[in-house]
Amino acid sequence: MSFSLPERGMATATYRLRALLTWTVLAAAILLPLAAAAASPLLQWRQPVYIAAGFAGVIAMTLLLLQPLLAGGMMPGLAGLRGRRIHRWTGGLLVAVVVVHVAGLWITSPPDVIDALVFRSPTPFSPWGVIAMWAVFAAALLAVLRRRLPPRIWRRAHMALAAVIVSGSVVHALLIEGTMETWTKAGLCALVVAATVKVLAYPRSRTRRRRQTG
Repeated sequence: MSFSLPERGMATATYRLRALLTWTVLAAAILLPLAAAAASPLLQWRQPVYIAAGFAGVIAMTLLLLQPLLAGGMMPGLAGLRGRRIHRWTGGLLVAVVVVHVAGLWITSPPDVIDALVFRSPTPFSPWGVIAMWAVFAAALLAVLRRRLPPRIWRRAHMALAAVIVSGSVVHALLIEGTMETWTKAGLCALVVAATVKVLAYPRSRTRRRRQTG
């Protein structure tokens, strides 16, 4: 199907507008929770290690929003091979910030971290965080072994781990009454769930989009 010059110009303008709106919403979804956490009064008199651990957790949640968008080719300008490459890099960054998050909490209170790891912590949010953490590490290991596994098995395992990571992280975040502000946290969690569900629920359309752009 051919388009006239005015039609092509209108299509280009529409794409640019949608791209601008997408990036604006994404920037707001990432920056607002970080800004609200930075302004939290709960940070007063806290140790720098504790603050770093807390912000590592916030950054991890923002990365969980980027991961499905990159994997599904839903970020303007980052579809196809470029998006998948960045998806792998942000996955590695996610592992790093999770390690910083747990290590920081360990430095501030080793007994609490031990109780959480062995699932005997009295706080209801701890088990969800631990489950999500191990799922992140398992997903990273699975990424390393990708070429040694059949593509279909690898894809199903990766998607299952992604579902565990998102569900565990969202419940973990929502149950914590900490530095993250309530409404921006809820909005970020809702976007993470929506993006993940869209990618996991329509794998065929995602594969078709990759073939067209990659």
